[in-house]
Amino acid sequence: MKKTAIIVAGGSGTRMGTEIPKQFLLLGGKPVLMHSMGAFERAFPGIGQIVVLPAGLFDEWRNLCKIHGFTLSHRLAEGGETRFHSVKNALATTSDEGLIAIHDAARPLVGETLIRKAFDHAERFGNAIPAVTLSESVRLLSENGSRAVNRHDYRTVQTPQVFRSETIRRAYRQEYRDTFTDCASVAESAGISIHLIDGDPVNLKITFPHEIALAEALLPFQR
Repeated sequence: MKKTAIIVAGGSGTRMGTEIPKQFLLLGGKPVLMHSMGAFERAFPGIGQIVVLPAGLFDEWRNLCKIHGFTLSHRLAEGGETRFHSVKNALATTSDEGLIAIHDAARPLVGETLIRKAFDHAERFGNAIPAVTLSESVRLLSENGSRAVNRHDYRTVQTPQVFRSETIRRAYRQEYRDTFTDCASVAESAGISIHLIDGDPVNLKITFPHEIALAEALLPFQR
């Protein structure tokens, strides 16, 4: 079954407090985005990759590829107003049937093991959404304050999220809602049952400045 990876790098990374977009920050001597793409290539050599970037960063990305001698085959899609629109734009650039993974470029420590497992489960169950258990106590906020909840009833969701192509395309024909925080929420809104798999605690998302340093420390543990 044909496999495609959409790497979403459409954000500006304002919470990083740096003028450099977080997908272009250096990790282990090369941009974060290159790590994410490289993991998919190692998992499935020759996999089709679509990178979603703001149109204004296309030239900068091409220049970075030259500087770092990065020759991994991919094509570019223009980022949209929200993550939903960015993924929708990327889906519109391909008519391939098979399995499509959507991954956050800001998760550069994703491992080949998780990628292969996600594709395998999606082929069998229609989709695969990595999620990890919580290790800290959780409280639910309300207008009356907060209350403790059982952390074992909750999971934090990661990417890559893998779907059969016809399923995810159908889901993205919906109108945008502000509750769409990831592809799983979009698919669920379209009536698709979500299949969770075990994620990887190392597969962190770089959002704040200290997390780039944490990613550097965790890089040797990528698997």
